[in-house]
Amino acid sequence: MTPPSGADRDPLRTALATPETKRRYVRRLFSTVADRYDLITGFLSYGQDRRWKRRLTALSGVRPGLRALDLACGTGDIAMALADKGALVVGVDLTPRMIELAIVKARRRRPPALPVHFIVGDMCALPLAGGRFDLVTTGYGLRNVPDLPGAIREIRRVLRPGGRVLSLDFNRPSSRAVLIAYVAYLTLVGSALGWLLHRDPDTYRYIPESIRTYPGASAVVRLFQSEGFVAVRWHRVLGGLMAIHEARLPG
Repeated sequence: MTPPSGADRDPLRTALATPETKRRYVRRLFSTVADRYDLITGFLSYGQDRRWKRRLTALSGVRPGLRALDLACGTGDIAMALADKGALVVGVDLTPRMIELAIVKARRRRPPALPVHFIVGDMCALPLAGGRFDLVTTGYGLRNVPDLPGAIREIRRVLRPGGRVLSLDFNRPSSRAVLIAYVAYLTLVGSALGWLLHRDPDTYRYIPESIRTYPGASAVVRLFQSEGFVAVRWHRVLGGLMAIHEARLPG
């Protein structure tokens, strides 16, 4: 008899085994964690999450009047940072509760801050017209989509010629030893937090498991290039454990 595979033994790996099962799992997961999302993101980033997002905003070259789209916007940090620089911003997230929290957070900003239009939507099938935006950003979005090439194609579709995209996310280290240590650390901490906050260790063990299956920063560069983007590069963050990608459509 054939022994069970790793996916068969591990319910989380089974949930991430196909695009459709991953789509369902991610939808449920972020509905569960939405109200603690900012807390956990700050904790797992060693308190550096806001600094990394400020770096992405600075690299974006955002200016007044720019039309920007923030994907997987979560509770709206990047979207509001772009709006504070004068951009006209739409924030999109798959999870309705994230959008509710983003709207509440946006209302607490000091006037005369520009408004952000937040909507529920799927990165792989955006409810938006093509060629509309000068800039697309995402924080921790590409790693979570069930169809990464499809999400990049959607980004291309909604960008105007010459438009730019920037993405902040965990990286998959090329060194096997570093990858093992990195995933082991996140698994230990994530499992403990999941049990403490939700009585389910798999809740935050999803993060290291998603890193294990993520192609990594260099492979993401090639994916952008294969979809026609130019000037594609990535910046090391936290010694390469995180990455900021940037790319541009020919104009």
